[in-house]
Amino acid sequence: MRCATAVLTLVAGLCTAGSATAESGADLARFYGQQVDWHQCADAGLVKEGAQCAEVTVPLDYGRLTGPTMKIAVSRIEAKDKDNRQGVLLSNPGGPASSGLDAFDLIGDVIEPEVLNRYDVIGFDPRGVARSGAPKPCGWPVSNPIRSAGVDLAGFVAETLLQAQMAGSCLTWDATTPRYLTTRNTARDMDVIRGVLGAPRISYFGLSYGTYLGAVYTQMFPGRTDRMVYDSVVDPGRYWLGMQQDWGAADEAGLDDWAAWTAEHDDTYHLGATAPEVRAGVEGLIQHAARTPIPVAGFGVDEHLLPNILWTMLRDARLNDTLARTIRTLVDLADGRSPEINKELLQQVDSARTDEYSVMAMIWCGDAPMPADPAWYWRAIEAARPTQPVFAALANNIQPCAFWPAPLEPPTVVDNAAPALILQATGDNRTPYVEAVGLHQKLSASRLVTLQDVRIHMVLRPGLSSCVLDTANAYFRDGTLPEEDRTCYANPTPAEPHPA
Repeated sequence: MRCATAVLTLVAGLCTAGSATAESGADLARFYGQQVDWHQCADAGLVKEGAQCAEVTVPLDYGRLTGPTMKIAVSRIEAKDKDNRQGVLLSNPGGPASSGLDAFDLIGDVIEPEVLNRYDVIGFDPRGVARSGAPKPCGWPVSNPIRSAGVDLAGFVAETLLQAQMAGSCLTWDATTPRYLTTRNTARDMDVIRGVLGAPRISYFGLSYGTYLGAVYTQMFPGRTDRMVYDSVVDPGRYWLGMQQDWGAADEAGLDDWAAWTAEHDDTYHLGATAPEVRAGVEGLIQHAARTPIPVAGFGVDEHLLPNILWTMLRDARLNDTLARTIRTLVDLADGRSPEINKELLQQVDSARTDEYSVMAMIWCGDAPMPADPAWYWRAIEAARPTQPVFAALANNIQPCAFWPAPLEPPTVVDNAAPALILQATGDNRTPYVEAVGLHQKLSASRLVTLQDVRIHMVLRPGLSSCVLDTANAYFRDGTLPEEDRTCYANPTPAEPHPA
C-alpha cells in the first residue's frame, strides 16, 4: 500500500500547482494573420482526395501569447463549385482526441457531392491529437479510463488506486502541457484557423464530443458561425460527469433491447430463450469474471473490462450478432471450452492491451471539474445499482480527473441563439437522447431531428434514414432549418428476394 499512497500524495501535490495568468491586452493578430504553407499531404488518402495540408501556429496558453506555441495540422479541399461557393466547412469526429484531419472521410459519403462541392472542406487534428502535438504516452497499465468499478467495494478500491496511478503517470513527466489540451483552447484554435482562411464565419459538422466543441465555439465566438450540424449530441450542461452518468440508464435499456433480440435467436447463440434469461447470463458472466478473469488470447477479461466491451458493442443495433457471438465465446471460455475466438473480441482485447486513451482523459480533466472524494463515486454507484445492475459501476466509476489539477478555466455555459441542426437517435447509449434535448434547450434557434426507435450512435450514415440525410443536406445547401422539430425513422429493411 505504500506505493499506492505515494501515488495519491504525488497527485495531490500536483493538483495544488498554480496556473498561468492571462496577459492583459495581448494581441492575437500575429496568429490570425499568419501566412501558412499549403503543401502536399503526407497521408495517401488525403492526397487521393485532392487535399492540401498546412500547419497553423497557435499559442499553447492563450493567456500568455508570447509563451510557447504549438502546431495544428490542417487539411483543405477547395470548393469545386466556385460560382456557388458557400464558405468553409470544418468538422470534428468526436472522441475527444480523435483525429479529424481527413474531414472528407467523415462527411464525404453523407453530404451530397453537389452540396459538398460548394464548400472548402477543412479538416484538422485538435491540439494534442495525432499530428497536432500529441504528447508521449503516459505508460498506462490499462488502455482506457472508461472502466467498471466492479461488483464490490474491493473492486472499487482497486479501481481508485489504478485511476490515481494513471493520473500521476501523465502529470509526473509534464504537469503543464496536458492542462492546456482543453475544448475551450481547441475552439480558440478553430477561430485562428478561420482567420487564417480569411473566412468571416464557419459552417461545421460535429459528431459526439464534436457537438460539444461546436457548441462551445458558438458561445465563445458569437456571430462567427453559419450552418452548424450536430450529430449524437452532448449536453454542455452535463459534460463530462453528468453525461457519463446518463450512460447508465441508456446502456441498461440497450442491453434489454439486445437481450430480447438474442432470445429470439436462441437456436443460434444458446444464451437464453427469454430476454431475462439472456440478461441473467450476462450478469452471471460478470460475476464469474470478478472471481476468475476469462482468458482471451493470453489476456484476462475481468469485471472491469467486460462492461466496457458491452458498452462498446451496444452502440449500434446492427452489432447485435457481433455482441451475441462475443458473449457466447466468453461463456464458453469461462466454462473451460476452447471455442474459436471471433475477431471483434480479439480486437477489443488487443485494444485493451496496446492502446492508450490518455489524451482523451486529459481533455475531459482540463475541461470540467470532477469530485475528488472517492467516497462520492462509491455512493453514486451503490445508489444506481438497483436499477442499473450492469452499468452503474461503469457510469459512476472514478476516473483520473478525480486526481487531476483543477481546470484553468470554468466550463463554458452554453446559452445562445446560434442556428443549429441537431440529429439524435432515441436509443443512443453513448450520448443518450436526453443530452440532445438539453442542447436543444440551450440553443434557442436550433431544430431537433429525432431518429425514432433506433439504437445507434451517429445517425448521419449512408442508407440509415433518408429523412435524416435529406434534412441535413438541405440545411447545408440552403441554410434553412426546418420550420419545426422533426421525427424521422430508419429506412425500411429491404425484403428478402422471393424465391423463383
